[in-house]
Amino acid sequence: MIIDDLAKELPSGRVITDPDQIGAYCNDEHSYVTPGQACGVVVARERDDVVAALRWASRNRVPVIPRGAGTGIVGGTAAIDGCLIVSLAKMTAIRELSPEDELAVVEPGVINAELDRQARKLGLMYAPDPSSYETCTIGGNIATNAGGLRCVKYGVTRESVLGLEAVLADGSVLRTGRRTIKGVVGYDLTALLIGSEGTLGVVTEATLRLRPAPQQPPVTVAAEFPTIRQAAEAVWAIIRSAVGPSLLELMDRTTLVAMDEWRNIGLDPATGAMLLGQADGSDAQAAAAVMARCCEDAGASVVAVSSDEAEAAQLLTVRRTAFNAIERLGACLIEDVCVPRSKLPEMFDAVTRIAEQYKVLVPTVAHAGDGNLHPVFVFDRSLPEIPAEVWAAADEVFRAALALGGTLTGEHGVGTLKRHWLGEELGAETLAANLAIKRALDPLGILNPGKAI
Repeated sequence: MIIDDLAKELPSGRVITDPDQIGAYCNDEHSYVTPGQACGVVVARERDDVVAALRWASRNRVPVIPRGAGTGIVGGTAAIDGCLIVSLAKMTAIRELSPEDELAVVEPGVINAELDRQARKLGLMYAPDPSSYETCTIGGNIATNAGGLRCVKYGVTRESVLGLEAVLADGSVLRTGRRTIKGVVGYDLTALLIGSEGTLGVVTEATLRLRPAPQQPPVTVAAEFPTIRQAAEAVWAIIRSAVGPSLLELMDRTTLVAMDEWRNIGLDPATGAMLLGQADGSDAQAAAAVMARCCEDAGASVVAVSSDEAEAAQLLTVRRTAFNAIERLGACLIEDVCVPRSKLPEMFDAVTRIAEQYKVLVPTVAHAGDGNLHPVFVFDRSLPEIPAEVWAAADEVFRAALALGGTLTGEHGVGTLKRHWLGEELGAETLAANLAIKRALDPLGILNPGKAI
């Protein structure tokens, strides 16, 4: 076999060719993209493994699928027939933690939460915290420009990446960015690689910005509303108040019912939505008081403010495990649209209308402070594929988001599932520019083909 040549170049055990073992690497957590059969897997442990793999793939014109922990949900790491999968999950070194410069240098397989834990030992934190933070990798976060609960204050992954090392399609090594907070020399290739879903290069090292960890526990605001629209109006009022919440998360009634049936959270029959907010820093108490007033003015039926860490952790667990509760209802198509924050009430209205129109169950949670909604389309688990009415409803949700000035994806990425709608958001000229960049960095088209663009 041709892959035997690659196996000879790398240390023993780095190349997997057993079909039974390869299968575990062929898809992400989304089960509705049927993967192809890869020719092999390179389990990279250092940059030179990636270099050798891409040189071999370029010589033989073999497609390459870069892969982290596989926690994505848009088919971004789904294998295609004959491809080579390059797994970065074993590249787990935190090479540097600098409290002086507030930065970290890490390999791509480092788990998000582990980096944050190590940073906090030095009084710092790594701000991006996707819901899968205990299992997702930094490399995967960079590939999709992942967000999380704290991004309303600290930004998404892009705002925490200072520089990258990446291996290009021909095996050459590119270094971008710098260790400084500011710097404008050359094109911003770091930002270009972030969110490119492995279509331009394979990240093998990242220099990341750390932030001072808050010295006091955050103050948490929990508010219940009769309707989801009232909760969304409260979010917009909080944003207008300019108090700078560090977290602003919203769950609709369908989500809360699913959570109550699973964990018995004591849901009131009159509650139509729950908003969770937090403020950190020296002015957290004053900021929380403003958030509470905004909720009351928007019609909240219950508003509670607490600085108790255990209570806050319990509330955030409800939010972080919302998808687990929803998955108990059936098979799920988890979507990820984002709209300007002033348009949140209209977008929630649209989701409600579309769910009723197509008779599809659509529980929705949101990183509301960013205008980022996750409507989840639930259907019969026994069906072999996503039913037509679910796709039709999702299509309507995408169009509604675009009509409100929003985007098809706020943090999950395009992957395989959303390519159909790219033209509507980007337009022909912008899409052509994207393809030109792709051809410049990957002229043979071997890096994650068919994904992202």
